Amino acid sequence: MKICGLRTVQDVAAVASAGAAYAGFVFFAKSPRHLTVEEAAVLALAAPPGLAKVALVVDADDAALDAIVEGVALDMLQLHGHESPERVAEVRARYGLPVMKAVGVADEGDLAALFDYSTVADQILIDAKPPKGAALPGGNGLSFDWRLVAQRRWLRPWMLAGGLTAENVAEAVRLTNARQVDVSSGVESAPGQKDAAKIAEFVRAAG
Repeated sequence: MKICGLRTVQDVAAVASAGAAYAGFVFFAKSPRHLTVEEAAVLALAAPPGLAKVALVVDADDAALDAIVEGVALDMLQLHGHESPERVAEVRARYGLPVMKAVGVADEGDLAALFDYSTVADQILIDAKPPKGAALPGGNGLSFDWRLVAQRRWLRPWMLAGGLTAENVAEAVRLTNARQVDVSSGVESAPGQKDAAKIAEFVRAAG
């Protein structure tokens, strides 16, 4: 289970206490969850052993990735933009870190990309495709028709995201058979402000 968009040491403590496996740090200036490298470095050091630290980037170039990887103690990179399969493979080879690729899904026509990326990424994040013109590629609190991915298999482990909350995550897992889930806005009291009680409730509900 991954809780994304953490911004404070208290957020990290809440995620660790709840028993999540991944802590996500966002490096995307348009997001209310954006961190600088210096801010993320502090949060990464606060993470206890066993909590995997994930850097979320959107179409980042090598210079930006170099700064993040050199400045923050990370366990994984999450590519959440329009990165091609070739770019995913390139990033994975350059940094020697596992790479998770986010793929937006709105209808059956989007599923082919999941197979393409599963040949080059270590994990796939299946997210709701953002509406046209949206400023953010994820974290919009939108879900998609989970039946599209129900009982399907890909070449790599995958994680379900998009509009998940404590109220609907159990149903989402039941419908899709997802073994991993990701949440950001669904455990916030306001955009970018994580709520420790909501985090704990979500983790319990996800089972």
